[in-house]
Amino acid sequence: MRRTGHRPAYRGPVRFGFLLRPGWIALLLLVGVFSTLCFTVLSPWQFSRHNETQARNDAIRASMRAEPKPLRDVLPSGEAPGSSTEWKRVTFTGHYLSRGETLAWQRTVLGEPAFEVLTPFRLESGGTVLVDRGFIRPVESTRAPEYAAAPEGTVRLTARIRANEYDAEQRSMFRHDGHRWTYAINANTVERGVDIPLRPGYFTLVSNQPGVLQAVPLPRLESGPYFSYAMQWIIFGAMAPLAVGYLVYGEMRSPRTPSGRVPSGGSPHGEASESGGRKRRSRMSVAEVIAAEERREQESREQEKREQENSAGT
Repeated sequence: MRRTGHRPAYRGPVRFGFLLRPGWIALLLLVGVFSTLCFTVLSPWQFSRHNETQARNDAIRASMRAEPKPLRDVLPSGEAPGSSTEWKRVTFTGHYLSRGETLAWQRTVLGEPAFEVLTPFRLESGGTVLVDRGFIRPVESTRAPEYAAAPEGTVRLTARIRANEYDAEQRSMFRHDGHRWTYAINANTVERGVDIPLRPGYFTLVSNQPGVLQAVPLPRLESGPYFSYAMQWIIFGAMAPLAVGYLVYGEMRSPRTPSGRVPSGGSPHGEASESGGRKRRSRMSVAEVIAAEERREQESREQEKREQENSAGT
């Protein structure tokens, strides 16, 4: 009965043993952490940014279609602006409190540096709101130019509701060049700096209003790159394990002894003999392939030379 070949003993026990080496363990841990971050942190974060931008764009479009409403009907006294009220246009009546005027530092409007002028506004119905009268361009980078003062007397304004900006460093107001300055447009910060109680949020004047300077334009209604960034993180998170899987597959195809070394022997083409006469092709480097071809050519030339000598002898 013909005996069939069987795999050497070293093929079974060490098939996945290389994964226990420190280098492989570190690689697997690194890829696992990276993919987990891609799927659970980085991609969801970009998706949330995309959703926030879409919600903002929808709110702006809705505010452009809707007619302005009285402030008391949209935002009751003491209530902070939220996602359902921000960007809506409202009307209110009262007078400016120029003594509390403050400039917002380091702004960018239409791609260029700007300052925004913030003036408290006392409502006829009670309470005080912070009004953004518009922007001015700086002089010599850090100085404010001369600009029109807020009108005196009672006026009626139309403005957009805005939520307080957040300053991660929680910086206080400061004085410079004869003006009060704030790093973020935040009613709480301005309230502490000018000692005037203010309602939460602030209100940006639209064009052609009493006291408006250059009205701050609306943001561009575009989705931004966040969705594509989220998809890229998903792709990266999926590709990393696939790449490691390919490396593992390549390592498993390479025959190794229990000590982890590649067994010697085999044909010039990289064929290693196995029991039962079967052969297994192993990978060879480019240099090994070239050397094998040169040996075959040398052997062929020697064979031809011997045949010629034998023919001459006969």
